[in-house]
Amino acid sequence: MANGVEKESVLMMFSDEELREISGVKRGGDYIEVTCGCTSHRYGDAVGRLRVFSNGDLEITCECTPGCNEDKMTPAAFEKHSGRETARKWKNNVWVIANGEKVPLSKTVLLKYYNQASKHGNGSHRSHNGRVCHRDEFVRCARCNKERRFRLRTKEECLIHHNALADKNWKCSDLPYDKYVSPLHLIKHLSSKF
Repeated sequence: MANGVEKESVLMMFSDEELREISGVKRGGDYIEVTCGCTSHRYGDAVGRLRVFSNGDLEITCECTPGCNEDKMTPAAFEKHSGRETARKWKNNVWVIANGEKVPLSKTVLLKYYNQASKHGNGSHRSHNGRVCHRDEFVRCARCNKERRFRLRTKEECLIHHNALADKNWKCSDLPYDKYVSPLHLIKHLSSKF
């Protein structure tokens, strides 16, 4: 029974429309797998397979060279392994292929369920440099019963959280994300308005 619930939650994670533009998508038991990479100016592209699990965990298997045995790495560890000069920005440096272009994870739907706050159970609101940062809020999905994180850094983000909190039937698929728009599509869209 639990396995059936996991499979159903994976199918609900992302719609086919959301994943249509991303290359190399495979659906597994409780995860979705896509081809990803990280570019180093010195060493070039390191390619891997990113798994996005239904519980929000991210895991990368490196395929940078035929002899590489790096497996089950976090995106931050993959970024460091690739030799990226400006590490510590994995959401912008690790990419997937969407519409034939390298697109940072932060601009895709793939981070919609990522929940870093649950990885640190100490409840501290201090960042790695010791400064206090704004804590995020969570809303429970009416469909899969999982808590989803809402950033509360701007008025718009606070409004999105407030509206989700007020909606008793709020579901994960209602969670907004930074949709990637190709420059060509944007030019066509803007030129059609004039």
